[in-house]
Amino acid sequence: MRDASDYAIGAVLGQRIEKHFRPIHYASKTMNQAEANYTTTEKEMLAVVYAFEKICSYLIMNKSIVYTDHSALKYLFAKKDAKARLLHWILLLQEFDFKVIDTHGAENYAADHLSRLENLYENIFDPKEINETFPLESLNKVAHKDP
Repeated sequence: MRDASDYAIGAVLGQRIEKHFRPIHYASKTMNQAEANYTTTEKEMLAVVYAFEKICSYLIMNKSIVYTDHSALKYLFAKKDAKARLLHWILLLQEFDFKVIDTHGAENYAADHLSRLENLYENIFDPKEINETFPLESLNKVAHKDP
């Protein structure tokens, strides 16, 4: 399972035992400024690539299933005229034996939650104003506390 939001991606490696999903590994990361500007499909594909890179040792030589709430991913792997970035990622993923299954967002709850964790760096790229009129007396009081 994997998911992408506006600023983060998340993935969960797990296995089904008696119709119950048992998680094995959780992974998430905050996107950088360039990745945050990707289209929704590119973000979803980035989440798949991130998941496979992060947990590739579990997946090599094993069949796996990618559960996604973005149905376009199923058809993207068969498409030959996609953007260069997407084609590069598709070539990276050809190393693995997997199939993509469309699922509802409610069933993808763990990966969905990981991709929507609070963004601590939400305004890190926004320029901050500097207060040039900060009183020196206040700064001096902070630097030298009187007992």
